[in-house]
Amino acid sequence: MFQLVSTRYEQRSTIITTNVGVGGWARVFGDDVAASAIADRVCHHCSLIRITGRSYRLKDLPTERMREG
Repeated sequence: MFQLVSTRYEQRSTIITTNVGVGGWARVFGDDVAASAIADRVCHHCSLIRITGRSYRLKDLPTERMREG
């Protein structure tokens, strides 16, 4: 991921969607330093859009199943 972000940094636009906030990336990537470097490059000249609410993909699941999982 770091190589991809570094290659595209200030060259091309990149869209990243995630259900984990930037602060949780160290846990996801398993490396604090790499996660910080990725976040620095991604968040430089960026627009963050936070979408809240019920997931569109889960809209057709029955309510009972949502409570189980």
